[in-house]
Amino acid sequence: MIVCVCHRVSDRDIAIAASSGCPSFEALQDDLRVATACGACRDCACEVFEESRIKGGARAHGGPVPVAMLMPV
Repeated sequence: MIVCVCHRVSDRDIAIAASSGCPSFEALQDDLRVATACGACRDCACEVFEESRIKGGARAHGGPVPVAMLMPV
């Protein structure tokens, strides 16, 4: 699915960046330019990025991410 129409960034593009170690949403914006034009996709792009980071963390640890890691501090 295309998340950012302005720059043709898909949910797959975001997931690949997140699983490749992109450290923050701001870094994702620098790399893919997602949510840097009209901004309409910002919430969706951020959600896809965070979900991809959580899924990537579960794979890296060989199982589910502990609930404590999912809770905001």
